[in-house]
Amino acid sequence: MEQEKVYNEEVKDREGSKGASGEPAGEESARANMADGGEAAHDTMSEADAADKKASDKESAEAAKEEQKPDLEAEIAEWRDKYLRLQAEFDNYRKRTLREKMELVQTGGRDVLLALLPVRDDVQRAVEAMEKSDDIAALRAGVNLIAQKFTEALRQRGVTEIEAKGNEFDADLHEAVAKFAAGEENKGRVIDVVQTGYMLGDKVLRFAKVVVGE
Repeated sequence: MEQEKVYNEEVKDREGSKGASGEPAGEESARANMADGGEAAHDTMSEADAADKKASDKESAEAAKEEQKPDLEAEIAEWRDKYLRLQAEFDNYRKRTLREKMELVQTGGRDVLLALLPVRDDVQRAVEAMEKSDDIAALRAGVNLIAQKFTEALRQRGVTEIEAKGNEFDADLHEAVAKFAAGEENKGRVIDVVQTGYMLGDKVLRFAKVVVGE
């Protein structure tokens, strides 16, 4: 009986030393520690892989930038060349336009002078005729012809007289130099022209200086 009791106590001691898994408590603890260590190692490896991937992506991005750099420099140089060419073309255009404008003014003045030279010749002949002749009627007729010729030369260049006398005063065409009482029917009308005005096309070349009734 005593031997059986001792045997049962040994069996109980052995069962007490086993864990829930049926293994000895020491072995179960060792297995748990190994599992925790494996998980920690796995986490450490994952972080290392992520760091390596991040570094690799950064290197790839920097490499891509380095590859694009020559292309960007070439594009910048191309645009700079286009800008310089455009600036040179505009400068040439400005100089050419200015030169053409000056030539146009000079040519226009030359044409007007050429048109007036015949009138100058007629005036000179009239002066010489007055020195040699006493025929007032002939001299008057000659002067009238010169005036008509001069007016025609102006008309051919687009210069026309501004009609003023008897018309309503127009500040866009007339310049009032005096006012006189002229009756109710002439109030606000031009009653006399002191200096004839002229138009060049549809622009006022010179305002007509007039006397206005009031």
